[in-house]
Amino acid sequence: MKTLFIMSMEPYSGKSAVCLAIGKRLQSDGYKVGYLKPISTQTWRTAEGTLVDEDAAFVQRTLNLNEDPITLSPVLITPSALRKRLSSSPGKHPLDKIRKTIENVGRDKDVLLLEGGASLQEGCAMGISNLRLTRELGISALVVIKYRYENQLIDDALDARDRLGKQFLGVIINQIPNEERDFVKNYAYPYLERKGIRVHGMLPAKPRLSAISVNELISSLHAEVLTKNVDPGVLIYNFAVGAMTLEAALSHFRRQQNKAVITGGDRADIQFAALDTSTAALILTGNLHPSSLVIKQAEALNVPILLVKENTMSTINTIEKVYGKTRLGQPEKLEAFMSLMQENKVFDAIYKSLELD
Repeated sequence: MKTLFIMSMEPYSGKSAVCLAIGKRLQSDGYKVGYLKPISTQTWRTAEGTLVDEDAAFVQRTLNLNEDPITLSPVLITPSALRKRLSSSPGKHPLDKIRKTIENVGRDKDVLLLEGGASLQEGCAMGISNLRLTRELGISALVVIKYRYENQLIDDALDARDRLGKQFLGVIINQIPNEERDFVKNYAYPYLERKGIRVHGMLPAKPRLSAISVNELISSLHAEVLTKNVDPGVLIYNFAVGAMTLEAALSHFRRQQNKAVITGGDRADIQFAALDTSTAALILTGNLHPSSLVIKQAEALNVPILLVKENTMSTINTIEKVYGKTRLGQPEKLEAFMSLMQENKVFDAIYKSLELD
């Protein structure tokens, strides 16, 4: 069995998307694929009241894996679990449970994909970090680095190499802005290769892949929908906050397409201004209902109005957490990301590194 640990240096770098794409490609090529997220801080409670990892549950459904989502994330870092670990009698070391789970899930599999957490050190407080796991179990690690700026890319790649040592397989550079592609291709890539860092892929930023659907927004915000005939699959590419003068808001709104506008329910002027531009959804905060005229115009334009109880700042914080994750729940988004991986020869590089035919 081949084992690959996909990790990152920071949150929202695209690990889940990469895991999912590799898993789907392996399955299409006839390989038996297993998946595991050994350490989780992203717990999610199912309808039955069971705690599972959000990413593990998502990948399990999409890859149609036989294992229960509970099994696929053996160490859940919850407040109670952390307190127990920090107490004088913490119980069994989590490494034993992870090792046993890997053995069970990996049985009869050709390739086992492990997904890391938000950083290499995540899990240290529980006595077992992502970094330590690679060393203890001798697992090869591929690091997904989200491009933010020039220095950060080089620093992250070198840091990953130095910390992972002989378990380090290389990097995938993700979400490269168009204006930075020359730097990555002509400067960063050759430099990293000279430093012994194999670049398995350079993926350009695609706004459609980071877009969030209206349905995901409703679910994440626990929003009340005030309009009729809502299309839950409509994608939102940008967000704008309407906490300004009407003139400034109009100028700002006209520069953004397919956006959601976040504003107070009592700002009818901002709401009408948003509806006069390319707006995919109105998010009204503070549990303040808009006027019937606003609802009527929104319905005429097929723009959903979502009412949330939280204030604007809390709403923005919730959206940032969701928007940062590249969710591939829509089939067309998964196909688009897999095509992006194929076009940039990421699958070829990974197959070569894993010595797969």
